[in-house]
Amino acid sequence: MTARVLVVDDIISNVKLLEAKLTAEYFEVVTAFNGEQALAKIATENPDIILLDVMMPGMDGFEVCGRIKSDLNTAHIPVVMVTALNQSSDRIAGLEAGADDFLTKPVDDLALFARVRSLVRLKMMNDELRMREQTGQSMGLMDAGKTLVDPDPSGRILVVEDRPESLAWFREALEPKNQVVDASVFDEALVRARGGDFDLIIVSLGLKTFDGLRLCSHLRSLPEARNTPLLVLVGQGDTRKLAQALDMGVNDYLTRPVDRNELTARVRTQLRKKRYADKLRDNMQLSLEMAITDQLTGLHNRRYMESHLGTLFANSAASGKPISFLIMDIDYFKSVNDTHGHDIGDEVLREFANRIGANVRGIDLACRYGGEEFVVVMPDTDVSFAYTIAERLRQSVEARPFIISRPPGKLDVTVSVGVASSENRKDTSEGLLHRADQALYRAKREGRNRVVAEAA
Repeated sequence: MTARVLVVDDIISNVKLLEAKLTAEYFEVVTAFNGEQALAKIATENPDIILLDVMMPGMDGFEVCGRIKSDLNTAHIPVVMVTALNQSSDRIAGLEAGADDFLTKPVDDLALFARVRSLVRLKMMNDELRMREQTGQSMGLMDAGKTLVDPDPSGRILVVEDRPESLAWFREALEPKNQVVDASVFDEALVRARGGDFDLIIVSLGLKTFDGLRLCSHLRSLPEARNTPLLVLVGQGDTRKLAQALDMGVNDYLTRPVDRNELTARVRTQLRKKRYADKLRDNMQLSLEMAITDQLTGLHNRRYMESHLGTLFANSAASGKPISFLIMDIDYFKSVNDTHGHDIGDEVLREFANRIGANVRGIDLACRYGGEEFVVVMPDTDVSFAYTIAERLRQSVEARPFIISRPPGKLDVTVSVGVASSENRKDTSEGLLHRADQALYRAKREGRNRVVAEAA
Protein backbone atom coordinates (compact mmCIF):
# COMPACT_ATOMS: atom_id res chain seq x y z
CA MET A 1 0.00 0.00 0.00
CA THR A 2 1.35 3.41 -0.96
CA ALA A 3 0.34 6.79 0.41
CA ARG A 4 1.37 10.44 0.56
CA VAL A 5 3.13 11.16 3.86
CA LEU A 6 3.77 14.66 5.20
CA VAL A 7 6.86 14.70 7.45
CA VAL A 8 7.10 17.74 9.74
CA ASP A 9 10.23 18.43 11.80
CA ASP A 10 12.41 21.51 12.34
CA ILE A 11 15.62 19.44 12.22
CA ILE A 12 16.57 18.82 8.60
CA SER A 13 18.52 15.62 9.33
CA ASN A 14 15.44 14.08 11.00
CA VAL A 15 13.31 14.98 7.99
CA LYS A 16 15.83 13.55 5.53
CA LEU A 17 16.17 10.31 7.50
CA LEU A 18 12.42 9.71 7.62
CA GLU A 19 12.07 10.74 3.98
CA ALA A 20 14.72 8.18 2.93
CA LYS A 21 13.14 5.38 4.97
CA LEU A 22 9.62 6.06 3.73
CA THR A 23 10.69 6.47 0.11
CA ALA A 24 12.47 3.11 0.30
CA GLU A 25 9.09 1.62 1.33
CA TYR A 26 7.46 3.25 -1.74
CA PHE A 27 5.66 6.03 0.09
CA GLU A 28 5.40 9.46 -1.51
CA VAL A 29 6.92 11.98 0.89
CA VAL A 30 6.18 15.69 1.34
CA THR A 31 8.16 17.71 3.89
CA ALA A 32 7.70 20.77 6.09
CA PHE A 33 10.01 22.32 8.68
CA ASN A 34 7.60 24.19 10.97
CA GLY A 35 3.95 24.40 11.91
CA GLU A 36 2.97 27.13 9.46
CA GLN A 37 4.58 25.27 6.56
CA ALA A 38 2.83 22.10 7.65
CA LEU A 39 -0.64 23.69 7.59
CA ALA A 40 0.09 25.21 4.18
CA LYS A 41 1.29 21.87 2.78
CA ILE A 42 -1.80 20.10 4.10
CA ALA A 43 -3.98 22.54 2.16
CA THR A 44 -2.08 22.08 -1.11
CA GLU A 45 -0.74 18.51 -1.01
CA ASN A 46 -3.69 16.63 0.55
CA PRO A 47 -1.57 14.10 2.50
CA ASP A 48 -2.88 10.71 3.58
CA ILE A 49 -1.02 10.82 6.91
CA ILE A 50 1.11 13.29 8.86
CA LEU A 51 4.25 12.45 10.89
CA LEU A 52 4.59 15.40 13.22
CA ASP A 53 7.39 16.46 15.57
CA VAL A 54 6.34 18.06 18.85
CA MET A 55 9.25 20.33 19.80
CA MET A 56 9.31 22.98 17.08
CA PRO A 57 9.92 26.74 17.43
CA GLY A 58 6.89 28.98 17.18
CA MET A 59 3.91 26.67 16.79
CA ASP A 60 4.63 23.35 18.50
CA GLY A 61 3.27 19.99 17.39
CA PHE A 62 0.43 19.96 19.91
CA GLU A 63 -0.95 23.22 18.50
CA VAL A 64 -0.51 22.06 14.90
CA CYS A 65 -2.33 18.82 15.66
CA GLY A 66 -5.13 20.70 17.42
CA ARG A 67 -5.61 22.94 14.38
CA ILE A 68 -5.66 19.98 12.01
CA LYS A 69 -8.26 18.14 14.06
CA SER A 70 -10.48 21.18 14.58
CA ASP A 71 -10.73 21.91 10.83
CA LEU A 72 -13.67 20.22 9.09
CA ASN A 73 -11.56 19.76 5.97
CA THR A 74 -8.58 18.05 7.66
CA ALA A 75 -9.89 16.36 10.82
CA HIS A 76 -10.03 12.99 9.05
CA ILE A 77 -6.26 12.97 8.28
CA PRO A 78 -4.39 10.72 10.74
CA VAL A 79 -1.59 12.36 12.71
CA VAL A 80 1.29 10.45 14.30
CA MET A 81 3.52 12.42 16.64
CA VAL A 82 7.16 11.28 16.34
CA THR A 83 9.24 12.87 19.05
CA ALA A 84 12.00 12.45 21.59
CA LEU A 85 9.53 13.13 24.41
CA ASN A 86 8.95 9.89 26.29
CA GLN A 87 6.87 10.72 29.36
CA SER A 88 3.38 9.31 29.75
CA SER A 89 2.08 12.86 30.19
CA ASP A 90 3.51 13.79 26.77
CA ARG A 91 1.74 10.87 25.06
CA ILE A 92 -1.52 11.79 26.74
CA ALA A 93 -1.13 15.45 25.73
CA GLY A 94 -0.65 14.34 22.12
CA LEU A 95 -3.67 12.06 22.19
CA GLU A 96 -5.77 14.77 23.82
CA ALA A 97 -4.73 17.14 21.02
CA GLY A 98 -6.23 14.65 18.58
CA ALA A 99 -3.17 12.64 17.53
CA ASP A 100 -3.85 9.11 16.36
CA ASP A 101 -0.60 7.83 17.81
CA PHE A 102 2.48 9.01 19.67
CA LEU A 103 5.80 7.31 18.83
CA THR A 104 8.97 7.97 20.81
CA LYS A 105 12.36 8.31 19.09
CA PRO A 106 14.27 6.28 18.22
CA VAL A 107 11.35 4.65 16.42
CA ASP A 108 11.53 1.04 15.37
CA ASP A 109 11.14 0.98 11.57
CA LEU A 110 8.89 -2.08 11.60
CA ALA A 111 6.51 -0.48 14.09
CA LEU A 112 6.52 2.84 12.23
CA PHE A 113 5.74 1.36 8.82
CA ALA A 114 3.06 -0.93 10.24
CA ARG A 115 1.42 2.01 12.00
CA VAL A 116 1.53 4.20 8.90
CA ARG A 117 0.02 1.50 6.73
CA SER A 118 -2.64 0.73 9.32
CA LEU A 119 -3.75 4.35 9.68
CA VAL A 120 -3.69 4.95 5.92
CA ARG A 121 -5.80 1.85 5.33
CA LEU A 122 -8.38 3.04 7.86
CA LYS A 123 -8.36 6.53 6.36
CA MET A 124 -8.98 5.19 2.87
CA MET A 125 -12.00 3.28 4.11
CA ASN A 126 -13.43 6.48 5.57
CA ASP A 127 -12.43 8.47 2.47
CA GLU A 128 -14.74 6.28 0.40
CA LEU A 129 -17.60 7.01 2.80
CA ARG A 130 -16.75 10.73 2.83
CA MET A 131 -16.73 10.84 -0.96
CA ARG A 132 -20.17 9.27 -1.13
CA GLU A 133 -21.41 11.68 1.51
CA GLN A 134 -20.07 14.63 -0.51
CA THR A 135 -21.83 13.26 -3.59
CA GLY A 136 -25.05 13.16 -1.63
CA GLN A 137 -24.51 16.74 -0.47
CA SER A 138 -23.81 17.94 -4.02
CA MET A 139 -27.08 16.35 -5.14
CA GLY A 140 -28.91 18.13 -2.32
CA LEU A 141 -29.77 14.83 -0.63
CA MET A 142 -28.24 15.60 2.77
CA ASP A 143 -26.47 18.11 4.96
CA ALA A 144 -22.78 17.82 5.82
CA GLY A 145 -22.05 15.31 8.57
CA LYS A 146 -20.38 16.39 11.77
CA THR A 147 -16.69 15.71 12.06
CA LEU A 148 -14.72 14.23 14.96
CA VAL A 149 -16.06 16.70 17.50
CA ASP A 150 -17.63 14.65 20.30
CA PRO A 151 -15.43 15.76 23.21
CA ASP A 152 -16.24 12.97 25.64
CA PRO A 153 -17.97 9.96 24.05
CA SER A 154 -19.00 6.84 25.92
CA GLY A 155 -19.80 3.39 24.64
CA ARG A 156 -20.23 -0.32 25.08
CA ILE A 157 -16.83 -2.02 25.38
CA LEU A 158 -15.89 -5.70 25.23
CA VAL A 159 -12.70 -6.55 27.14
CA VAL A 160 -11.10 -9.91 26.30
CA GLU A 161 -8.75 -10.79 29.17
CA ASP A 162 -8.13 -13.94 31.22
CA ARG A 163 -6.37 -12.31 34.19
CA PRO A 164 -8.95 -11.44 36.87
CA GLU A 165 -6.83 -8.68 38.40
CA SER A 166 -6.27 -7.06 34.99
CA LEU A 167 -9.96 -7.26 34.14
CA ALA A 168 -10.87 -5.64 37.46
CA TRP A 169 -8.42 -2.83 36.71
CA PHE A 170 -10.04 -2.22 33.30
CA ARG A 171 -13.49 -2.13 34.80
CA GLU A 172 -12.40 0.41 37.40
CA ALA A 173 -10.76 2.59 34.72
CA LEU A 174 -13.64 2.49 32.22
CA GLU A 175 -16.78 2.26 34.34
CA PRO A 176 -19.27 3.71 35.09
CA LYS A 177 -18.88 6.05 32.11
CA ASN A 178 -18.77 3.10 29.71
CA GLN A 179 -20.59 -0.22 29.80
CA VAL A 180 -17.94 -2.95 30.07
CA VAL A 181 -18.58 -6.59 29.12
CA ASP A 182 -15.83 -9.19 29.55
CA ALA A 183 -14.88 -12.51 27.99
CA SER A 184 -12.02 -14.85 28.83
CA VAL A 185 -12.67 -17.73 26.40
CA PHE A 186 -12.19 -17.65 22.61
CA ASP A 187 -15.69 -18.87 21.67
CA GLU A 188 -17.31 -16.68 24.30
CA ALA A 189 -15.59 -13.60 22.85
CA LEU A 190 -16.83 -14.44 19.34
CA VAL A 191 -20.39 -15.05 20.55
CA ARG A 192 -20.45 -11.75 22.42
CA ALA A 193 -18.98 -9.89 19.43
CA ARG A 194 -21.65 -11.33 17.14
CA GLY A 195 -24.54 -10.14 19.27
CA GLY A 196 -23.23 -7.35 21.46
CA ASP A 197 -23.27 -4.29 19.21
CA PHE A 198 -20.01 -3.04 20.76
CA ASP A 199 -18.40 0.33 20.14
CA LEU A 200 -14.90 -0.95 21.00
CA ILE A 201 -13.23 -4.30 21.62
CA ILE A 202 -10.06 -4.49 23.75
CA VAL A 203 -8.02 -7.69 23.33
CA SER A 204 -5.01 -8.73 25.38
CA LEU A 205 -2.32 -10.35 23.24
CA GLY A 206 -0.86 -11.96 26.37
CA LEU A 207 -3.71 -14.39 26.95
CA LYS A 208 -2.70 -17.72 28.50
CA THR A 209 -5.36 -19.99 27.01
CA PHE A 210 -5.58 -18.89 23.38
CA ASP A 211 -3.93 -16.68 20.75
CA GLY A 212 -5.19 -13.10 20.92
CA LEU A 213 -4.02 -12.38 17.37
CA ARG A 214 -6.09 -15.26 16.06
CA LEU A 215 -9.10 -13.82 17.86
CA CYS A 216 -8.45 -10.41 16.23
CA SER A 217 -8.32 -12.12 12.84
CA HIS A 218 -11.65 -13.84 13.47
CA LEU A 219 -13.22 -10.62 14.72
CA ARG A 220 -12.18 -8.80 11.56
CA SER A 221 -13.93 -11.48 9.49
CA LEU A 222 -17.23 -11.21 11.40
CA PRO A 223 -19.80 -8.98 9.66
CA GLU A 224 -21.09 -7.86 13.09
CA ALA A 225 -17.61 -6.77 14.26
CA ARG A 226 -15.96 -5.74 11.00
CA ASN A 227 -16.46 -2.03 11.68
CA THR A 228 -15.84 -2.19 15.44
CA PRO A 229 -12.51 -0.65 16.51
CA LEU A 230 -10.00 -3.10 17.98
CA LEU A 231 -7.51 -1.98 20.63
CA VAL A 232 -4.87 -4.54 21.65
CA LEU A 233 -2.55 -4.80 24.66
CA VAL A 234 1.04 -5.79 23.80
CA GLY A 235 4.11 -6.41 25.89
CA GLN A 236 6.82 -3.75 26.01
CA GLY A 237 9.14 -4.21 23.03
CA ASP A 238 7.01 -6.88 21.31
CA THR A 239 7.28 -5.13 17.95
CA ARG A 240 6.68 -8.22 15.83
CA LYS A 241 3.34 -9.01 17.44
CA LEU A 242 2.30 -5.34 17.26
CA ALA A 243 3.15 -5.16 13.54
CA GLN A 244 1.12 -8.31 12.89
CA ALA A 245 -1.84 -6.87 14.76
CA LEU A 246 -1.75 -3.59 12.83
CA ASP A 247 -1.39 -5.42 9.50
CA MET A 248 -4.55 -7.44 10.14
CA GLY A 249 -6.63 -4.32 10.83
CA VAL A 250 -6.27 -3.56 14.54
CA ASN A 251 -6.99 0.13 15.12
CA ASP A 252 -4.84 0.98 18.13
CA TYR A 253 -2.68 -0.50 20.85
CA LEU A 254 -1.39 -0.03 24.40
CA THR A 255 1.86 -1.39 25.81
CA ARG A 256 2.09 -2.96 29.24
CA PRO A 257 2.22 -1.69 31.91
CA VAL A 258 -0.83 0.32 30.84
CA ASP A 259 -1.14 3.92 31.99
CA ARG A 260 -4.71 4.59 33.07
CA ASN A 261 -4.86 8.09 31.58
CA GLU A 262 -3.44 6.86 28.30
CA LEU A 263 -6.04 4.08 28.23
CA THR A 264 -8.92 6.52 28.67
CA ALA A 265 -7.42 8.89 26.07
CA ARG A 266 -7.06 6.14 23.46
CA VAL A 267 -10.52 4.76 24.25
CA ARG A 268 -12.03 8.23 23.77
CA THR A 269 -10.23 8.58 20.43
CA GLN A 270 -11.51 5.24 19.15
CA LEU A 271 -15.06 5.89 20.32
CA ARG A 272 -14.98 9.31 18.67
CA LYS A 273 -13.79 7.77 15.39
CA LYS A 274 -16.44 5.06 15.63
CA ARG A 275 -19.16 7.70 16.02
CA TYR A 276 -17.83 9.55 12.98
CA ALA A 277 -17.57 6.43 10.81
CA ASP A 278 -21.09 5.36 11.86
CA LYS A 279 -22.37 8.81 10.91
CA LEU A 280 -20.74 8.53 7.48
CA ARG A 281 -22.26 5.07 6.94
CA ASP A 282 -25.68 6.30 8.07
CA ASN A 283 -25.42 9.25 5.68
CA MET A 284 -24.43 6.96 2.83
CA GLN A 285 -27.44 4.73 3.53
CA LEU A 286 -29.64 7.83 3.78
CA SER A 287 -28.36 9.13 0.44
CA LEU A 288 -29.14 5.79 -1.18
CA GLU A 289 -32.63 5.80 0.29
CA MET A 290 -33.23 9.41 -0.72
CA ALA A 291 -32.05 8.71 -4.27
CA ILE A 292 -34.79 6.10 -4.73
CA THR A 293 -37.52 7.64 -2.53
CA ASP A 294 -40.00 10.40 -3.14
CA GLN A 295 -39.22 12.85 -0.36
CA LEU A 296 -42.78 14.09 0.09
CA THR A 297 -44.65 10.81 0.34
CA GLY A 298 -41.96 8.29 1.35
CA LEU A 299 -42.92 5.99 -1.52
CA HIS A 300 -40.41 4.89 -4.14
CA ASN A 301 -39.85 7.36 -6.95
CA ARG A 302 -40.28 6.88 -10.69
CA ARG A 303 -36.56 6.28 -11.25
CA TYR A 304 -36.57 3.37 -8.82
CA MET A 305 -39.66 1.82 -10.38
CA GLU A 306 -38.28 2.06 -13.91
CA SER A 307 -34.98 0.51 -12.84
CA HIS A 308 -36.81 -2.51 -11.41
CA LEU A 309 -39.39 -3.14 -14.12
CA GLY A 310 -36.96 -5.19 -16.19
CA THR A 311 -36.33 -7.57 -13.29
CA LEU A 312 -40.02 -7.81 -12.41
CA PHE A 313 -41.00 -8.64 -16.00
CA ALA A 314 -38.17 -11.17 -16.32
CA ASN A 315 -39.42 -12.91 -13.17
CA SER A 316 -42.96 -12.84 -14.50
CA ALA A 317 -41.87 -14.40 -17.78
CA ALA A 318 -39.86 -17.09 -15.98
CA SER A 319 -42.70 -18.02 -13.61
CA GLY A 320 -45.49 -17.72 -16.17
CA LYS A 321 -47.50 -15.63 -13.71
CA PRO A 322 -49.05 -12.30 -14.71
CA ILE A 323 -48.00 -8.88 -13.51
CA SER A 324 -50.46 -6.01 -13.05
CA PHE A 325 -50.26 -2.22 -12.97
CA LEU A 326 -52.47 0.26 -11.16
CA ILE A 327 -52.22 3.90 -12.20
CA MET A 328 -54.03 6.29 -9.84
CA ASP A 329 -54.78 9.98 -10.11
CA ILE A 330 -56.34 12.13 -7.36
CA ASP A 331 -59.51 13.70 -8.74
CA TYR A 332 -59.59 17.49 -9.07
CA PHE A 333 -56.26 17.82 -7.29
CA LYS A 334 -55.50 21.13 -9.01
CA SER A 335 -58.47 22.70 -7.26
CA VAL A 336 -57.05 21.59 -3.89
CA ASN A 337 -53.83 23.50 -4.59
CA ASP A 338 -55.66 26.51 -6.04
CA THR A 339 -58.17 26.75 -3.17
CA HIS A 340 -56.14 25.73 -0.12
CA GLY A 341 -52.50 26.19 -1.16
CA HIS A 342 -49.71 23.85 -2.17
CA ASP A 343 -48.84 23.02 1.46
CA ILE A 344 -52.32 21.56 1.94
CA GLY A 345 -51.93 19.80 -1.39
CA ASP A 346 -48.77 18.19 0.01
CA GLU A 347 -50.71 17.03 3.07
CA VAL A 348 -53.26 15.38 0.80
CA LEU A 349 -50.52 13.65 -1.20
CA ARG A 350 -48.89 12.31 1.97
CA GLU A 351 -52.16 10.95 3.31
CA PHE A 352 -53.00 9.39 -0.05
CA ALA A 353 -49.62 7.65 -0.02
CA ASN A 354 -50.40 6.33 3.47
CA ARG A 355 -53.67 4.86 2.26
CA ILE A 356 -51.94 3.21 -0.69
CA GLY A 357 -49.50 1.62 1.75
CA ALA A 358 -52.34 0.36 3.92
CA ASN A 359 -54.10 -1.36 1.01
CA VAL A 360 -51.32 -3.03 -1.01
CA ARG A 361 -49.17 -6.06 -0.23
CA GLY A 362 -45.56 -6.21 0.84
CA ILE A 363 -44.49 -7.65 -2.53
CA ASP A 364 -46.17 -4.80 -4.44
CA LEU A 365 -44.09 -1.85 -5.60
CA ALA A 366 -45.81 1.48 -4.87
CA CYS A 367 -44.34 4.71 -6.20
CA ARG A 368 -45.18 8.31 -6.87
CA TYR A 369 -45.07 8.59 -10.65
CA GLY A 370 -45.32 12.37 -10.79
CA GLY A 371 -47.54 15.16 -9.45
CA GLU A 372 -50.74 13.60 -8.15
CA GLU A 373 -50.24 10.39 -10.15
CA PHE A 374 -49.20 7.14 -8.44
CA VAL A 375 -48.37 3.66 -9.72
CA VAL A 376 -48.49 0.26 -8.03
CA VAL A 377 -46.77 -2.69 -9.71
CA MET A 378 -48.23 -6.00 -8.55
CA PRO A 379 -46.22 -9.18 -9.28
CA ASP A 380 -47.98 -12.57 -9.55
CA THR A 381 -51.33 -10.81 -9.90
CA ASP A 382 -54.04 -11.19 -12.54
CA VAL A 383 -56.38 -8.43 -13.63
CA SER A 384 -59.28 -9.66 -11.47
CA PHE A 385 -57.32 -9.53 -8.23
CA ALA A 386 -55.67 -6.23 -9.18
CA TYR A 387 -59.14 -4.77 -9.81
CA THR A 388 -60.25 -5.92 -6.35
CA ILE A 389 -57.26 -4.21 -4.70
CA ALA A 390 -57.84 -1.04 -6.71
CA GLU A 391 -61.50 -0.92 -5.74
CA ARG A 392 -60.63 -1.44 -2.07
CA LEU A 393 -58.18 1.45 -2.27
CA ARG A 394 -60.72 3.67 -4.04
CA GLN A 395 -63.29 2.99 -1.33
CA SER A 396 -60.78 3.69 1.47
CA VAL A 397 -60.08 7.12 -0.05
CA GLU A 398 -63.73 8.02 -0.56
CA ALA A 399 -65.00 6.71 2.79
CA ARG A 400 -62.95 8.85 5.15
CA PRO A 401 -62.15 12.58 4.72
CA PHE A 402 -58.53 13.71 4.61
CA ILE A 403 -57.53 15.71 7.70
CA ILE A 404 -55.77 19.01 6.87
CA SER A 405 -54.05 21.59 9.09
CA ARG A 406 -56.22 24.61 8.16
CA PRO A 407 -59.95 25.28 7.97
CA PRO A 408 -62.17 23.55 7.10
CA GLY A 409 -59.97 20.90 8.80
CA LYS A 410 -60.83 18.10 6.41
CA LEU A 411 -61.40 17.48 2.72
CA ASP A 412 -63.38 14.90 0.77
CA VAL A 413 -61.06 13.27 -1.74
CA THR A 414 -61.66 10.70 -4.47
CA VAL A 415 -59.35 8.84 -6.84
CA SER A 416 -59.58 7.34 -10.31
CA VAL A 417 -57.70 4.13 -11.07
CA GLY A 418 -56.66 2.39 -14.28
CA VAL A 419 -55.76 -1.30 -14.22
CA ALA A 420 -53.89 -3.42 -16.74
CA SER A 421 -52.40 -6.90 -16.52
CA SER A 422 -49.95 -8.84 -18.68
CA GLU A 423 -51.46 -11.56 -20.83
CA ASN A 424 -48.45 -13.19 -22.48
CA ARG A 425 -44.67 -13.13 -22.49
CA LYS A 426 -44.58 -10.55 -25.26
CA ASP A 427 -46.00 -7.86 -22.97
CA THR A 428 -43.58 -5.08 -22.05
CA SER A 429 -43.55 -2.61 -19.18
CA GLU A 430 -44.07 0.26 -21.61
CA GLY A 431 -47.06 -1.44 -23.20
CA LEU A 432 -48.61 -2.31 -19.87
CA LEU A 433 -48.14 1.21 -18.52
CA HIS A 434 -49.76 2.59 -21.65
CA ARG A 435 -52.76 0.29 -21.29
CA ALA A 436 -53.16 1.18 -17.60
CA ASP A 437 -52.91 4.86 -18.52
CA GLN A 438 -55.62 4.43 -21.14
CA ALA A 439 -57.80 2.78 -18.51
CA LEU A 440 -57.17 5.72 -16.17
CA TYR A 441 -58.16 8.14 -18.95
CA ARG A 442 -61.39 6.21 -19.43
CA ALA A 443 -62.12 6.34 -15.68
CA LYS A 444 -61.70 10.13 -15.78
CA ARG A 445 -63.87 10.44 -18.87
CA GLU A 446 -66.65 8.35 -17.34
CA GLY A 447 -67.01 10.55 -14.28
CA ARG A 448 -63.99 9.93 -11.99
CA ASN A 449 -64.01 8.15 -8.61
CA ARG A 450 -64.00 4.76 -10.28
CA VAL A 451 -61.77 1.85 -11.28
CA VAL A 452 -61.50 0.78 -14.91
CA ALA A 453 -59.60 -2.28 -16.16
CA GLU A 454 -58.31 -2.08 -19.72
CA ALA A 455 -57.89 -5.22 -21.83
CA ALA A 456 -55.00 -5.57 -24.29
